[in-house]
Amino acid sequence: MESLYIDTAKVLKSISDPKRLQIVDMLSCGELCACHILEEFHITQPTLSHDMKVLVDAGIVNFRRDGKNIFYSLNKDKLQSFIGVLEKIFNNKPDCICNRKTNKGC
Repeated sequence: MESLYIDTAKVLKSISDPKRLQIVDMLSCGELCACHILEEFHITQPTLSHDMKVLVDAGIVNFRRDGKNIFYSLNKDKLQSFIGVLEKIFNNKPDCICNRKTNKGC
């Protein structure tokens, strides 16, 4: 399977959880400390850490440490690329998988 589909599926899986999708929405306003994200949910710190790891591993969230605090922000370049891939997947184009001869004549 092409890495394009694997990478896209990884991002989709990371945001398929409503809580993680809400976290991405929160980060669309700018960088946030983990403590501020945690205040919005009724979850434990380890649960938040797991969710943030999923988002970071998918490449759509960046993090930085400042002393004891961890700050998260959206990886805008990765998200723009992701949106571009979705637009490509959801539209017919000359090199589309649907136009390959192996898919015709069933």
